[in-house]
Amino acid sequence: MSLINKLNKAFDHRIRLGIMSVLVVNDHADFKELKELLDVTDGNLASHAKALEKEEYIRVEKSFIGRKPNTKYIATDVAN
Repeated sequence: MSLINKLNKAFDHRIRLGIMSVLVVNDHADFKELKELLDVTDGNLASHAKALEKEEYIRVEKSFIGRKPNTKYIATDVAN
């Protein structure tokens, strides 16, 4: 079996790999930061983040800053 075949399917897309790369070296990142850094659309980022959340690689915290909603992503212990 080649090394690429052993790669976890959760990380088989550049956006998911990018999200995880940011989160394992930072305490957290918010939606806007990841969107700009990875140069993706809202929907694209949301769907890839949802897939990582489903696999429990990331945790999502939603809050408000003033009146604006804020979504923060954090790598879980599974990811580290």
